[in-house]
Amino acid sequence: MAIRYLKKYAALEGRVTVEEAEQLQEWLKLQAAPAVNMAKCEQVHAAVLQVLLALHPKVTAAPANPWLKAALDMA
Repeated sequence: MAIRYLKKYAALEGRVTVEEAEQLQEWLKLQAAPAVNMAKCEQVHAAVLQVLLALHPKVTAAPANPWLKAALDMA
């Protein structure tokens, strides 16, 4: 699993696949202050990117991938 759900944020690591998009969406919706850490994230499926763009969680650590960083409007 490429997402670890911790107390204060979800840590997206490696390659996050389409199978994880729905669970991430539900988890983010349940959080009072949704946040994700993408420091170790290499790639996300388009469905995961759509979840992140739609729900706007706080990004506690940006991804190293320049394309992903730009897609999240963090460039």
